Amino acid sequence: MGFALAGRARVLNPAHHRDMKVFSLQCEQGHAFEGWFGSEDAYVEQCRRGLVECPLCASREVLRLPSAPRLNLSGARVAEACPSTSPPATPEQRSVEALWLRAVRHVMAQTEDVGERFADEARRIHYGEAQERGIRGSASQEEAQSLRDEGIEVHALPVPESLKGPEH
Repeated sequence: MGFALAGRARVLNPAHHRDMKVFSLQCEQGHAFEGWFGSEDAYVEQCRRGLVECPLCASREVLRLPSAPRLNLSGARVAEACPSTSPPATPEQRSVEALWLRAVRHVMAQTEDVGERFADEARRIHYGEAQERGIRGSASQEEAQSLRDEGIEVHALPVPESLKGPEH
């Protein structure tokens, strides 16, 4: 999946941040991802403040997994983990998650983000008042149902926080 900073921090380019600590993380749903932190203390502090979250489901129950290739055995200490009660993801779960994430990225790349205007723009396209094209945006459940009642096909697609906003 590449790398993502957990929480609301910005994504970092590892080439410019050689002193960053890279942690293998996993949320309670079993989604595995990497977190880049300035130090182990920064990781612990971000966990304490509830800033570390899964880029797929936004869960804040995150566990730091062992990462043998990146262990620093000189003066190493046990890291605090955000609370977690779930077992590690199975290979099948990771495969399904990778396919889902690829599909979401494809939809995002092939559609125009119309934001809060989604329902209005979908109607304009449906009734021939705007150019036909793929769009995405947000609508309430009531708006989505109203569009369906008018014969306009809409689908809910949960988008991970890491994919929202400018592309990295």
